[in-house]
Amino acid sequence: QVQLVESGGGLVQAGGSLRLSCAASGRTFSLYAMGWFRQGPGKEREFVAAIARSSTTTYYSDSAKGRFTVSRDNTENTAFLQMNSLKPEDTGVYYCAADRTPATWTVTTARDKYDYWGQGTQVTVSS
Repeated sequence: QVQLVESGGGLVQAGGSLRLSCAASGRTFSLYAMGWFRQGPGKEREFVAAIARSSTTTYYSDSAKGRFTVSRDNTENTAFLQMNSLKPEDTGVYYCAADRTPATWTVTTARDKYDYWGQGTQVTVSS
C-alpha cells in the first residue's frame, strides 16, 4: 500500500506557474506509474498527465500539452507537475494517483486503473 500527499497548490495569476509535488510513503514508489488529475468546480475529475514507472513515457491531456511537465524522482519517492502559463480554466483540485503496474513503460489515463489517490491540493488561477 502507498499513501500519497500532494502539496504546492495555491493562488496564482493567469500566466503564472506552480509546481505540484506528490510525496509517496513506503519503499515501492518505483513500482507505480503516476498520474495527475484535476476536478474543477462542478466538473468531473479529469486526466491531466501521467508518467511511467521508469519515466520513459509521459502523456498529457490536450489542455496540458505544451504547458505542463510531469516528472518523478524515484530516489525521493516523489512525483511532480510543473504547470506554466496557467489559465483560469486550470482552476481546481489537483490529485495525484498511483497505478500498480508490472510494466515500466506504460501509462494510463483511466481513473479506475489507479489504485491509490492523494487528498488533493487546490489550484486557483485568477484572471
